[in-house]
Amino acid sequence: MDKSLDEIVAASRPKGIRRGTARRGGAVRTQILGNAAPSPVARARAAATVAAPVPAKATAAPTPEKIMVSNLPLDVNEAQIEELFQTTVGPLRKVQLHYDAQGRSKGVAYVQFSRRGDGRKAYEQYNNRLIDGS
Repeated sequence: MDKSLDEIVAASRPKGIRRGTARRGGAVRTQILGNAAPSPVARARAAATVAAPVPAKATAAPTPEKIMVSNLPLDVNEAQIEELFQTTVGPLRKVQLHYDAQGRSKGVAYVQFSRRGDGRKAYEQYNNRLIDGS
């Protein structure tokens, strides 16, 4: 026993085999089975990328913008929110104030504008601002 434990372990391992390498399931499968046809998933992905037409320009109607208004006083109602945004920003499509189980306001409302760009305008005008001093 004139060899150290490391030398004995190193001598007992077969040379050329690497341990702890990453799994290469697909590469090993190809080596064993040969070059097979692509999987159904790969064929579907290839067909989707080839067949998908690229529109030159979107012609759909512009989508309305929606903003969230938070930290509202609990006594504010939907009509007051609607009046504020219609008079200062523009026409609205929908105002939705959220209530808890007891019917009290949570102080959060969603405002959906009819025109594109009005949401950005409202955000720039009212973000981090106090309304009515409260």
